[in-house]
Amino acid sequence: MSLLVTNIGELFTNDPGLGIVHDVAVVVEDDRIAWIGPVSSAPAADSALDADGAAVLPGFVDSHAHLVFAGDRAAEFGARMAGEAYTGGGIRTTVAATRAASDDELRRNARRLVGEALRQGTTTIEIKSGYGLSVADERRSLRVAAEIVEETTFLGAHVVPAEYADRPGDYVDLVCGEMVEAVAPYAKWVDVFCERGAFDAEQARAVLLAGAKHGLGLRLHANQLGPGPGVRLAVELGAASADHCTHLDDADVDALASSDTVATLLPGAEFSTRSPYPDGRRLLDAGVTVALATDCNPGSSYTSSMPFCIALAVREMRLTPSEAVAAATVGGATALRRTDLGRVSIGARADLIVLDAPSHLHLAYRPGVPLIRTVLHHGVPQ
Repeated sequence: MSLLVTNIGELFTNDPGLGIVHDVAVVVEDDRIAWIGPVSSAPAADSALDADGAAVLPGFVDSHAHLVFAGDRAAEFGARMAGEAYTGGGIRTTVAATRAASDDELRRNARRLVGEALRQGTTTIEIKSGYGLSVADERRSLRVAAEIVEETTFLGAHVVPAEYADRPGDYVDLVCGEMVEAVAPYAKWVDVFCERGAFDAEQARAVLLAGAKHGLGLRLHANQLGPGPGVRLAVELGAASADHCTHLDDADVDALASSDTVATLLPGAEFSTRSPYPDGRRLLDAGVTVALATDCNPGSSYTSSMPFCIALAVREMRLTPSEAVAAATVGGATALRRTDLGRVSIGARADLIVLDAPSHLHLAYRPGVPLIRTVLHHGVPQ
């Protein structure tokens, strides 16, 4: 089946050969982009979607989210807004609720959040585990995630669970052994929270190398709560992304700039924790590839809205609107090492969003306004 998307006022392609083009049409064949060109030259198609002069963008690619969980941490958010500092300790609250939940409860909640994100233009979303922290619960978390999305990440090294509080080394051994073996059939990536109070550099290295031995790609939570070794460890091991990147020194920036590791920025976390925002401008000016993601989770960033993160990145991290949209689309695709997503080019997957606005600028210009008119996912209007 073919679909003609016509009367596009502005097409934001992320294709270096096209850039931002105007007054064009796109033809979708099955789930792929088959043709891009002037409306007057558009070939016939089985059906048509009239954009009526609106802007059309690639679907957002959210490369960092934690959607398999149970429970609520609204009280923790309220306490932070009243002045309490964020330390990451509330993760164990979610672990307890997640362990107590049924598979169906976890599945329903994850599907709810994926649907919520899709309505806001997110056509690809990564889901991490990390709220089970036992072999059985991490395995079922990833099994549930793999039922729903393509991109799944094993985050057994999120924090040390309470039952291992006095023997963190034993927990790292569990993660690197029985746990990663049990979850590998359901995971594409391995991740670790390399941070003071979570896992140090050597523990993180062990977890990542164990994941790599099972064929998993590498990701890393790095430099969120303070300076640390996470970013440079990610670069050293060739990780696809280093996520958060809030506290960076010149050596961290230089390392990222000289590597293929994407700096994935998560402004929803800074918003929710009242932490300093990463300096996105500094990273882009140094030549670092930057992605934006929601970090959707019940504790430190309970938003599924990529448009909200785009607006925050423009206002607080000094990205231009076009840079922020690129980071939320092709940047996220690069962080997942996907070349078929995040762009409008021949052969790319037909994940498109039609805005209720004439330009991508409105995503930051009109923050908080529901501007996603239509979403095409695998070429199918949602």
